[in-house]
Amino acid sequence: MAAAPAPAQPKGATGVLVLADGSVIWGMGFGAEGVAVGEVCFNTAMTGYQEVISDPSYAGQIITFTFPHIGNTGSNPEDIESANPHALGCVVREAITPAASFRSTRNFDDWMRAWGRIGLSGVDTRALTKRIRMGGAPNAVIAHNRMGSFDIKQLTAQAKGWPGLEGMDLASVISTTQNYGWDDGLWTLQGGYAVHSGNPDGPHVVAVDYGMKRNILRNLVAAGARVTVVPAMASFDEIMSLKPDGIFLSNGPGDPAATGVYAVPVIQKVLNAGVPLFGICLGHQLLGLAVGAKTVKMQQGHRGANHPVKRLSDGRVEITSMNHGFAVETETLPPTARPTHISLFDGSLAGLELTDMPAFSVQYHPEASPGPQDSAYLFEKFVGSLR
Repeated sequence: MAAAPAPAQPKGATGVLVLADGSVIWGMGFGAEGVAVGEVCFNTAMTGYQEVISDPSYAGQIITFTFPHIGNTGSNPEDIESANPHALGCVVREAITPAASFRSTRNFDDWMRAWGRIGLSGVDTRALTKRIRMGGAPNAVIAHNRMGSFDIKQLTAQAKGWPGLEGMDLASVISTTQNYGWDDGLWTLQGGYAVHSGNPDGPHVVAVDYGMKRNILRNLVAAGARVTVVPAMASFDEIMSLKPDGIFLSNGPGDPAATGVYAVPVIQKVLNAGVPLFGICLGHQLLGLAVGAKTVKMQQGHRGANHPVKRLSDGRVEITSMNHGFAVETETLPPTARPTHISLFDGSLAGLELTDMPAFSVQYHPEASPGPQDSAYLFEKFVGSLR
């Protein structure tokens, strides 16, 4: 169905979201000026907007926050999940207010501007979210110009011309380019991030960075592991030369099937070598592909900090943090891969384990940041199995 005629630009509008079907959504720009093209998704979390925007899994995406008050606790240098924010920008309901938190060191508007990320406020985010739920995540352009000067025809063409995330490998683009060690532990209000000096006597976990959130590494260290991070395109021989006791497959952006072109053969060799393996999010999808399952792009994806997941072994329900637009199709799992968790929102696969090899994975984020910590035990489970 064709989009309705573009509404006239309201007086004073300094930002706009232009969808690939020609729909135009006006608002007030904040953060950096400029233009960015990507996929529009929505996140239902009420807190943690700084962690969300800096999550590498959001590369190539524009985030619509469903909670109306975003930015009211400002920003700080601790609540980030990567060296640079990876989301292209965000769409919010209310205008950004001055920071109201003793931890804030910079207003959210200033933080977005400093990192070159575009924001759009004054948008009916409930209507936009409903549109995504009904029609899927659209490609779009977000633009901010303080003079209110926009070429809507050109922006529409940009949105139409963007190929979309399906078939796109982004992990190799945002991954680290060299190995490094990690020894920061979990954060506390009193002491900041704990330092564990690399846990010299702990089992050695080699973490493959497909777009790693830092809190995953913190949880591995807190569970007692020595951690070395390697690039997404590290070879099997490069990984094994580090003498790992276990291997971790990280979260990340893009289409798992595209990343799997180079990642799956390595994972299959790891499995055949009998090295224990744990995967989260994209890592979960890649493990599924490695054992012969298939992945599919979801209609709207799961993104938020309140997603109920059922643990099939005992029926326990965990409230989890999620951020994914692709999923492993349960019906394509081989007999040697057993579902361990399912989403109670839509029944999609949220975890699996292999019955013939020491490997398991979850689709959700047990490291939270933001979100509940119901599933943090999985890090203890993995690291504990390596001792």
